[in-house]
Amino acid sequence: MKIIIAPDSFKESLTAKQAARAIEAGFMAVFPAAKYLCFPMADGGEGTVDALVAAKGGQRIELAVAGPLKTLVKAYYGLLDNGDTAVIEMAAASGLMQVPLDQRNPLLTTSFGTGQLMLAALDHGVKKIILAIGGSATVDGGIGMMQALGASFYRKDGHLLEFVAKEMAELERIELSTLDSRLQQCQIEIVCDVNNPLIGQHGAAKTFAPQKGATDEMVTHLEQGLLHYADIIQSMTGTDYRYLPGSGAGGGISVAALAFLNATLCSGIETVCQAMHFKDELATTDLVIVGEGSMDGQTLNGKALIGIAKLAAQYGIPVIAIVGIQGKNIAAVYQQGVNAVFSILPRVLSQQAALEQGELNLQHCAYNIAKVLQCGIILAKNY
Repeated sequence: MKIIIAPDSFKESLTAKQAARAIEAGFMAVFPAAKYLCFPMADGGEGTVDALVAAKGGQRIELAVAGPLKTLVKAYYGLLDNGDTAVIEMAAASGLMQVPLDQRNPLLTTSFGTGQLMLAALDHGVKKIILAIGGSATVDGGIGMMQALGASFYRKDGHLLEFVAKEMAELERIELSTLDSRLQQCQIEIVCDVNNPLIGQHGAAKTFAPQKGATDEMVTHLEQGLLHYADIIQSMTGTDYRYLPGSGAGGGISVAALAFLNATLCSGIETVCQAMHFKDELATTDLVIVGEGSMDGQTLNGKALIGIAKLAAQYGIPVIAIVGIQGKNIAAVYQQGVNAVFSILPRVLSQQAALEQGELNLQHCAYNIAKVLQCGIILAKNY
């Protein structure tokens, strides 16, 4: 039996690599003779740099940049293709994991550090930047990133806008003449895991800001700011980005990249699978196991789990999903190639305890799933 194990990260608990090892350990205790292939996955969020560096034999570069709260954090980016391509993970510089729970407020977080990573890559002479924008702590529309790259954002009173979302509604003018000139010769590819628009019920503020610490009042403030921001951009470019699929990803940073940096928007999971030659292994696989921290209706919006399930369905391969928690509208995933979903929570736990015990709970859940499959094999032989 050949089993592919291809989980995404379990946010704030396990990396994709740790998750893959835990699942493998659980299954090996029941099926030691099976062949296991572990593909730690990423879809434009955490783990994208490591996934692409591992797949393409690249190099990881570490440096200190401004974090979401403007204090210095240790971040990194990857160099691929003999240094011609950089892969940058927004989560490494501007990620939610960089912000303590009691300090999460997307009105005050910035993507400035992501722009600093881009500048570092340009200093290295790259010709292409792959910017993975999942897992951010921000809803600043990429204002912070653009300011790091040299753009100026002016308030109505003529003063420079602070590079956070709080003052976005005060934006009057954007000056791009001071942008780093090297960006004109650099191809920028945005990879993300969701197709949510910039504004509206499924937009950056209303869908993602609460996950980043926003109250209802903050969400309203952010929505108004993003709407005003989109108006300014449309007046400059003639393009309305409000409802473009994917424009709400990364707290709206994709809009800045598309409008001002001539970027293209791509599927994160397709980019990673192509680099890993994932399809080549599927043809001879018996079972695929995927996983992520939370599965709900958002999982359908371009998440790695669904991308892999759809690929497996093309080959008629069953897919089992192991998740931290099951959210609302989960039944829809069964129409996308997922055959069964299991939660790793063994009992009622606090959020902190669930995060700390993630690896043990995941391994135990994988073991129990394997035992059920073993029962199924026995039944199939008897009947």
